[in-house]
Parts: sequence; C-alpha cells; structure tokens
Amino acid sequence: MRVNFDTQAELGLSVTEATTRAQIIGATIATIADHGYARTTFAKIKERAGLSSTRMISYHFTNKAGLMQAVLSTVSETKAMFLQERSKDLDPGDRPGNLRAHIETSVAFLRDYPECVRVLAELSANADDADGWAMTAVLVGQLRVGAVQRQLKQGQDEGVFGEFAPEVMAMSIAQAIDGVAAAYAADPATDLDRYGREIADLFERATAPAR
Repeated sequence: MRVNFDTQAELGLSVTEATTRAQIIGATIATIADHGYARTTFAKIKERAGLSSTRMISYHFTNKAGLMQAVLSTVSETKAMFLQERSKDLDPGDRPGNLRAHIETSVAFLRDYPECVRVLAELSANADDADGWAMTAVLVGQLRVGAVQRQLKQGQDEGVFGEFAPEVMAMSIAQAIDGVAAAYAADPATDLDRYGREIADLFERATAPAR
C-alpha cells in the first residue's frame, strides 16, 4: 500500500526520513495483510521494505508499539479520506444521507483497500498484545462504531432519526458490514455495490422516525 508522503513530511522530517518512514509503514501494512499480525516481525518488514537493517525501523518508531500506532493512524486516515471523497457533496447536516454514505463507502472500502481491511481486523484481534500499542482497541472501536453512534445520537436530537439505542444500532451496522466482508472474502465475485445499497436501505428504514 502506498502511504501518503505528505502526511509523513508534515512531521517535520527531512525528505529522506519521510520517504523511509512511509516506506516502513507501507511495508508493515502489506506484511500484516499477507502474514497476519502474529507473524509480522521487524525482519519481515525489513525485507519487504528493502531496508539494510531492522535498526532503521527502531530509529523511526522506537518499538513495536510506535510502529503499530503509525500503522493504525495511516489506515484510519486512509479510510477517512475515502469516505470524505465519496461524500464531499453531501451536506454535513444531512444525517440520513451521511449514514447511507458511511455504509456504502465502508462496503466499497472492502474492495478498494483490502489490505487496510485485513490490517484493521488483525489489529482488532490482537489488541491485547503486550508489545503493541495500548490504545489500539479503543481506536479500532471508535473507527467501527464510535463515529456512527455519535451521528445517530445527533440525528435523534435533531428529530431526523427515530427512537432506538444508538450504541446498539451502531454495532448492528458494523456487524452487517463485517458480514459483507466475510461474504466477499469467501466469494470475490460478491456484488458489493448491491450489498452496500441494500444494507443502506435497511438501516435507512430502521433509523427513520415513526410515522
């Protein structure tokens, strides 16, 4: 996966440092996606990134926790930018429209960024790793349900959504998207556009105010 170079440069690094840092993050994402979290080592990352030594990883990220923090931040930013691009013409105050965009975009993300999807799943499954980043579970949870839960609650306060428990509805949406991910992994011919539309239709009805 290609990591946003500009984001790395904004850290105040030299061009060479920013390039190497982005290269390491990209190689880590690819390695986790291919081999899983548990089998991802600095040695494998070094080989994937074409580095001369694993010390270069330690130089830029200190330890595994620092590297996983950068990986999660990069994947989260990639997904956020993907959503932003696909919903740029939407009114931020259009809660139902933004909920539909979130669902359809999350499903499309499965196809367009499969490495990121696998990395998020691996980070979530290994969030208790003592050497990993301590905030992983919290941030993965926020990425899966936190933002949607807040949107649902705001929509209820504004009267555009009906009565339901926002945390339950947000988790239900996340689980539905997880189900599509499993179906797509089992059959790459799965029509993700149709799944995205129909799940969005389903939750549009489920969140609408009573008539």
